[in-house]
Amino acid sequence: MGHGIALTFARAGHGVSVVDPAPEMLESVPARVAESLALLGAEQAEIDAALARLTLCPSLPDAVAAADVVFEAAPEKLELKQAIFAEIEGHAPSQAILASNTSVIQISKIMGGLETRHRALGTHWWNPPHMIPLVEVVKTEWTDPALARAMFDLLAGAGKTPVMVEKDVPGFIGNRLQHALWREAVSLVENGICSAKAVDDVVKASFGRRLAVLGPLENADLVGIELTQDIHKQVLFDLDARPAPSPYLQELRDRGRTGMAVGAGFRDWENGDLAATKERVADHLRKLEAILPDGSGHMGGET
Repeated sequence: MGHGIALTFARAGHGVSVVDPAPEMLESVPARVAESLALLGAEQAEIDAALARLTLCPSLPDAVAAADVVFEAAPEKLELKQAIFAEIEGHAPSQAILASNTSVIQISKIMGGLETRHRALGTHWWNPPHMIPLVEVVKTEWTDPALARAMFDLLAGAGKTPVMVEKDVPGFIGNRLQHALWREAVSLVENGICSAKAVDDVVKASFGRRLAVLGPLENADLVGIELTQDIHKQVLFDLDARPAPSPYLQELRDRGRTGMAVGAGFRDWENGDLAATKERVADHLRKLEAILPDGSGHMGGET
């Protein structure tokens, strides 16, 4: 995700230094940034201007030495992230804001060993980061509120849709919502209530169509709190509430059905489906960006 974060700020006019432990990945950053910008419809002049703002650095100390803000986008491994921030703290300017891009790990676990925890926070970008507007800004108990607000404003100025997460909980906001849905989706298939395709079709052909312009709590207010409460009385008791992953997931793994890349997961897939699905999602996101340019999820005339 690093190249998408770098792209976002370079496109917004900021100088960006990039470091990657894999030399081939680091060297490929300009080409990947140029390709992503072209797919977003950027003109060559804009692409060239963004590339001119990128600096590829041979080491982490070089990358952060003069930074105002540092974003880490390493794999979801707690000890790795902790080690990276210990090194960053030793080389970045004392006033630099330190931000971890993690999907679910609590920021306090990543940053708890730092001496300057007041300047550390989370920024959960969504993939692909240059196409999904949302960034969750996550405070810990130590985060200076002024620095969290400065990060919020920086992201907004770069064209993102930031939201403030006031308490550092696993999964923050978006992934807690997303995986609550996934847990029930898995349960429906596991218990023979419907097929995996049926689950996907129901979401895509019903409430999924309005989620981009009508959030769940907006919808609750739209239909009324009384109706929402009445529905919950009739259905919540029967939803999956297990605190651990469904055993059906392990059963699929044991059968070698590990996902689209190998041709089978919840559903069977054919050669080319993986690439076609990624392109279909990217095309949809490009169209949404054109329809909802401010990333707000609101359109005039919605009923």
